[in-house]
Amino acid sequence: MDIAQLIQTIALYALPVVFAITVHEAAHGYAARHFGDNTAWEMGRVTLNPIKHIDPIGTILMPLMLYFATSGTFLFGYAKPVPVRVGNLRNPKRDMIWVALAGPGANLVQAFFWGALLLILQGVGVTEYFFLKMCQGGVLVNVVMFVFNLFPLPPLDGGRILVGLLPYRQAELVSRIEPWGFFIVMALVLAGIVSKLWMQPLMGLTYGLLNLLLMPFSFVFGQ
Repeated sequence: MDIAQLIQTIALYALPVVFAITVHEAAHGYAARHFGDNTAWEMGRVTLNPIKHIDPIGTILMPLMLYFATSGTFLFGYAKPVPVRVGNLRNPKRDMIWVALAGPGANLVQAFFWGALLLILQGVGVTEYFFLKMCQGGVLVNVVMFVFNLFPLPPLDGGRILVGLLPYRQAELVSRIEPWGFFIVMALVLAGIVSKLWMQPLMGLTYGLLNLLLMPFSFVFGQ
């Protein structure tokens, strides 16, 4: 493994990843507070301080180990989940959908801003490789987080959205998967099923949406 390449990769992706994780988790906490649950707020988790959200194993150790083990072809990590007491929400079943959507939604917004920044920098003539690649990395990281977290299996956000949308009986059956959901998702990831049937198609659609939203920037800055 090329140490210089590793350092360059970490330098390029560190800021986008920290922002992606921090804003994602803070958005969950803010949405929960908006709908009546102050748990995350009282624990100091509705904050843009990344230290509050970083999990030493899931955010740092696991991604580094996977980077070395797979020569950078596969990365996965997670932050400390923001605590939400569903029973405190004013309308638990409905409101939990919005709380779950808040995290991926924050990533989609960040992908848009990184893309806009890239177009602006290119438009004003900035050619510095580091800044342009960081913007591209910011778009990629947030698109990946947006799509992956919407996978419809608990404990991912998509699973919680699905539970909120289903009738009570079906929702209860899906929610029972949550204790084993992480391991099921990992098995599906390693088998390539998530990538082929979920990530690739939805990432393509997401990039198409971003290109549409960024058209005014492309027009103004001549890209």
